[in-house]
Amino acid sequence: MMLFTRDLRLTDNPALSAAAAAAPELVPAFVLDDGLLAGPAVSASRLSFLHDALHDLDTGLREAGGALVVRRGAWVDTVIQTARAGGVESIHVADDVSGFAQGRLARLERAAAAERMAVVRHPGVTVVAPGAVRPTGGTAFRVFTPYYQRWLAVRRRPAAERPKRVTLPSGVEPGRVPALAALTDAAPAPGVQAGGESAGLARLRAWADASLGGYDAYHDDLAADRVSRLSAYLHLGCLSPAAVEEELAGRAGSEPFIRQLAWRDFFHQLLADRPAAAHDDYRSRGDDWNDDPHALAAWQDGQTGYPVVDAGMRQLAAEGFMHNRARMIVASFLTKDLYLDWRAGAAHFMRLLADGDVASNQLNWQWVAGTGTDTNAHRVFNPTVQGKRFDPDGSYVRRYVPELAQLPASVIHEPDTTARRHCHYPAPLVDHRAAVAEYRARRYS
Repeated sequence: MMLFTRDLRLTDNPALSAAAAAAPELVPAFVLDDGLLAGPAVSASRLSFLHDALHDLDTGLREAGGALVVRRGAWVDTVIQTARAGGVESIHVADDVSGFAQGRLARLERAAAAERMAVVRHPGVTVVAPGAVRPTGGTAFRVFTPYYQRWLAVRRRPAAERPKRVTLPSGVEPGRVPALAALTDAAPAPGVQAGGESAGLARLRAWADASLGGYDAYHDDLAADRVSRLSAYLHLGCLSPAAVEEELAGRAGSEPFIRQLAWRDFFHQLLADRPAAAHDDYRSRGDDWNDDPHALAAWQDGQTGYPVVDAGMRQLAAEGFMHNRARMIVASFLTKDLYLDWRAGAAHFMRLLADGDVASNQLNWQWVAGTGTDTNAHRVFNPTVQGKRFDPDGSYVRRYVPELAQLPASVIHEPDTTARRHCHYPAPLVDHRAAVAEYRARRYS
């Protein structure tokens, strides 16, 4: 059995390649986990992306002579039942880093052992496997730069061969990918990306040809939107991160982008070492966070009165995606200006993002909040300054905050102006300078 999880692709999939080579017949399976579907972090946009990816994976398998065996239920029990029906001797699966994933795989291994089946874990979720490089005397790197230097030096695994032929055992019915409405009552973001390996490869190649060369110069430009938008494809494994690195390496502009792949791996090795960092401070500073449901709701709805913050939050709702520079700005505003718990922001992101990834999302939030490996006391993003610097003519704000579309660039990022008071747009929720002074006094007194 090839048990797909976060590796929904046929190209450079080590688990799939090993499973296809192990026996003449293969059960390529994906189990929709009822426990996850009922969980608090379920995202309609992520499910829409997953739905597309499963259809695309099924199409690819059918072209190879097989089909995706789709099941739904309690994950471990359903995997075992499906394996038993197919006469499976070994279950090949991608290893993963979160506490949830590790616990689920451990339960599967125990259940499989009782059936005399082997569970074989494979790399593939990251470029460099978590734990492949370790600091002297430690279990995980806590500083990115030395990790990155070691990461660059790691010899890459060879690309896994795509199976040319897939043959299902007789009597195994593929089943069907359920309609999206059967998975969630919520509506995905209207502008959510199409999922799947085919769409991911097309996006990678089109973006690399058009924008890779200028990535370093333009990746923070909010209005230009020249970022790769590959994060959801990497999260669900529609693209192999190792194959992305191999395809881009050596091309003009690739170095700063490949550095972002290393940041992704850095956070994965941190979470693998300390799974509790998904919900606990990596380094607690004893924050006494505010409890202000009204302020949280205004932030979630893009009604803070700070245009670049509100544009980011509205982009998230509209697309299931947010520009990375905007993610840092809105996270800083929540945790520094409003002094609200980073976990509330991370949870909102996970509910809406198509690329919601526990390692990248939670640990990036902790980096901004100052509770992660780097507790920089001075990391505060002034939303007015950030807006002027990274959206100088106001195009990003106008795109997502149409109330302000008629304002000139000279005032569009100002937190309160006479011109803005006629735009049916809220006054600033807080005064940035005063709020940050209070935050610093409370946190560092």
